Amino acid sequence: MKRFVLPVFCAGLLAGLLIMNFGKSVLLDNTGFFDAYTLYRIRDMSVDQNALFYFVFRKRILGIVAMAVLSTTYLGLAACLGGVFWYGMSAGAFVTALALRYGIKGILLAVVCLLPQYLVYVPALLFFLRWAEEVYRGIYSRSGGAFAAEDKSFLVKKSGQLIAVLSAFAIGCLMEAYINPMLLVGYLKIF
Repeated sequence: MKRFVLPVFCAGLLAGLLIMNFGKSVLLDNTGFFDAYTLYRIRDMSVDQNALFYFVFRKRILGIVAMAVLSTTYLGLAACLGGVFWYGMSAGAFVTALALRYGIKGILLAVVCLLPQYLVYVPALLFFLRWAEEVYRGIYSRSGGAFAAEDKSFLVKKSGQLIAVLSAFAIGCLMEAYINPMLLVGYLKIF
């Protein structure tokens, strides 16, 4: 799977870029998606950081838990690669939309929107993908997929690693809720 992650992400990135370029009249015009009015409202609003944290935490952790559960099924690898494609497509559409609207300033806005939480999310997600592949292979490369008594150490090790991934995502959620809004509002004031 390691050799497929980057090509699948790049394919998703290209798909997002093409979708946004070909559908810009439908997806960008009169939709409010990062238009000037929306950015001014974001700049002038106050953020309830506690509510934002709970919203982001629930969304991120539920996504990771769902992918962890899916990694224990026959569709585990396909689900992980589908998630990688989705992340690539989302990133491509997001950056392209901001670049089409604002040019270089839009690309800088995209970077500000992603910092600092993605400095934690990306390594955690890459580790999680490796974890998911190891869990999948650990289950389905055995005869009949059954666990024996000696496999308890495998389960304990993988459970500990999943807790580490969830902890990293929780730290990313804290950054997304408490640090990123200040950076975003600060950038929008000079935008």
